[in-house]
Amino acid sequence: MNAPVTGPEKLNRRAFLRAGAVTALGVGLAPCVSRWSLAKTLSPTPVSPAASGHTPAETPPASPLHEARHYLQLPGKRVRCEMCFRRCVVPEGGQGFCRNKVNVDGRYYNLVYGRPSALQVDPVEKEPANHVWPGTLIFCTGTASCNFRCKFCHNWHLSQRRFEEIDHVAISPVDTVGLAQMLGCHSVSFTYNEPTVFYEHMYDVAKVAKQQGMGTLFHTNGGMNEAPLAELLEYMDAVTVDLKSFNPEFYREVSSSELAPVLRTLKQIHSSGVHLEIVNLVIPTLNDDPNDIRRMCQWIGDSLSDQVPLHFTRFAPAYRLTSLPRTPIETLETAASLADEAGLQYVYIGNLPGHERNSTFCPACGKKIIGRVHFSVLSLDVEKGACRFCGHRIPGVWGHA
Repeated sequence: MNAPVTGPEKLNRRAFLRAGAVTALGVGLAPCVSRWSLAKTLSPTPVSPAASGHTPAETPPASPLHEARHYLQLPGKRVRCEMCFRRCVVPEGGQGFCRNKVNVDGRYYNLVYGRPSALQVDPVEKEPANHVWPGTLIFCTGTASCNFRCKFCHNWHLSQRRFEEIDHVAISPVDTVGLAQMLGCHSVSFTYNEPTVFYEHMYDVAKVAKQQGMGTLFHTNGGMNEAPLAELLEYMDAVTVDLKSFNPEFYREVSSSELAPVLRTLKQIHSSGVHLEIVNLVIPTLNDDPNDIRRMCQWIGDSLSDQVPLHFTRFAPAYRLTSLPRTPIETLETAASLADEAGLQYVYIGNLPGHERNSTFCPACGKKIIGRVHFSVLSLDVEKGACRFCGHRIPGVWGHA
């Protein structure tokens, strides 16, 4: 295993590009920005905290051990993590289920704070977030590990790896935001693996980003507990949640997790007023039952709103499910039709470039108001949050951050 970068190194734009962290838009997740590639391209003129409008006292450097938020100390130097639905009880010297936190002498620490394993510029549509500043760029952060064990994860090389198994870089929250601004990004995003497992870093980056006038969003499996989620939503403009199935057995057998916490998370985000979009990856033979999809769509309309955008995305063989085929187009179109029948107004088909349902249509007049091919925006006819043709209000985040 390569030794981690331990200093507070920072990059300029040219160095970051040479390091391979920014790839052609619309392509899949880029190779991680490695310790080796960054070590060779460090900037001699780094972005300083002062240039970002923050004093060094406000932005401590990245540390191998950063104390976790939302945990309880128990007798015998044990701790109970309160970050996600698992509420792991961890003995001294042990790690939680996510493998990113360790109990040291009765205090809980996050190992990946300030140590991402993936940094990349993406279009916001790739999140996917179709009603959030269309056509803009987001600066994405991801780390090792996850609190789910999904057999189909296409980012398994991050999410199913321990911190010690993959390369990472050292970068503080202030320098993350500075780099995002330098690269011309409108927003910062937390994605690729599950952001819950690097919550402390995400929270600090999001807070700095909002102070600097940037947008913020994250893509989650929905397993975060209520208190940390409420605290985080204070600094978030939008959230994309994976609703992997409406069948609890699927969650148990395929993701080693639970459905109920995800449904609670969806309700909490929606009631907070933060913009919400939902993704359902349709996997042949596992979660493509029309009855489950119909019930899911009805629940979204009844428990949330018919205005919540829903993305049905195409499965591609990955990780431990390489024997399954890609989702048939007909299956995706059937799912979308079931959502239409349930009254949902913004239904998309993703991972299928060129399909008509890549685009956004006004539910009032039927006109195409955001034309897309895959992640590329070709036309935009939403003005001040409304359809340019008929004035119907469109849910989303349309103005400045």
